[in-house]
Formats: sequence, structure tokens, C-alpha cells
Amino acid sequence: MDQEIREPVVAYGKKNFTIEEYLEYENASDEKHEYYRGEIFAMPGAKLAHNIITVNLLTKLKEVLKGKACSPFNSDQRIFIPANSLFTYPDISIVCGEILTRNNDDWNVLNPSVIIEVLSSSTKSYDRGDKFKLYRDIPSLKEYILVDSESISVEVFRLNDKDHWELEEYKKEEDILLVKTMQLPISLKDIYESTKLLTRAGDGRNSVVNG
Repeated sequence: MDQEIREPVVAYGKKNFTIEEYLEYENASDEKHEYYRGEIFAMPGAKLAHNIITVNLLTKLKEVLKGKACSPFNSDQRIFIPANSLFTYPDISIVCGEILTRNNDDWNVLNPSVIIEVLSSSTKSYDRGDKFKLYRDIPSLKEYILVDSESISVEVFRLNDKDHWELEEYKKEEDILLVKTMQLPISLKDIYESTKLLTRAGDGRNSVVNG
């Protein structure tokens, strides 16, 4: 199993970057990096199952949301959280209504309504813990969805009327995930299509994902 590694990137011989220095560095880089409180962190690559699941979700979202007020974005879209200085690239983000950006630029979105992260062994602890704490500083965020790439498991954190986050879990391939922000149902079979996690025909067992 991969170890979770989250070490600052050494660049320009510096350890403390301003936001503007990070953006200059990032916009010239071929790789993606997070920024948090003056430090820059490399973002790891993804395995096959992670990428298949992400494409499945994006394909479904783009199909259903076409022409509607909510727009899905892939992991090339950078999100900025002014309240805590985090710049990051969620696997999928959805903005409903007007898209707001930092200083009206074309890079840094401020107001996602839904964020989806596809979990892997190297990122699941961060995505469930510290990253979710940082995401909760986004005023527009209503749902945070975690999709496991190593087992059939989807966790949905929803902000209720009392501003408390509630957890709903989906564990069976027959389950239907409901993205309540858009009243959008998505079957787990569609999410995990073409992975090795769906039940093999005839044996009734879930296979183990490779890659």
C-alpha cells in the first residue's frame, strides 16, 4: 500500500512563498501543486481505477447538467479558499450559478457547490481529514463526496439546515447516489463501470482492483 507523502516542494531555494509567487511558479509548471500557508505541495499522480471512476463521473455529470445552471469541472480547475489560503485541484468540482474567481481571473474559482474527491491509498487520509476541514471554509459548499477507488464505497457529507455536516454512505453496487444540490441520481454501477470492482458475472464476489 502506498504511503501518504505530503512534503513541501523545494523551489527557488525558498520555503515560504507568497500567493503571487506560488501562482507565478504554478502557472509555469507542467505539474500541479497545492499551496497552503506559504508552502507548496506536489500533487501525486493517479492509478488506473481512480482515473476510470473520475471519467465515469464527469461523463455522467456533463450529460445530465448540459444546458443547466450547474457546471462540472475536472481536476485541471484550481480552487482558491481565501479564508485559509488553500489553492488546490479537486478531482471534480461543480459550480451552480455564476462562476466567481479570484480577482476576476480565469484561473482560480471561489464558489464550488459540490466537490468530489476520488480516494486512493495515498490520499484518503488527507481527503477525509485536513482537506475536508479546509474545504468547509468555502461558504458556497453544500456537498463533499468521497468515492473510494479500492472498494465500492461512496461517502457524502451534506450541509444541513442547521449548518452541520451529515454523513450518508453507499456501499452496494445497486445503490443510487443522490447529489442533492442538483437532485441528481447516479448509480454506483455507473460510477464503477469498467473497473474491476463490480461483481463478476456468476461468482457473486467483488473483485479486487488492480492499478
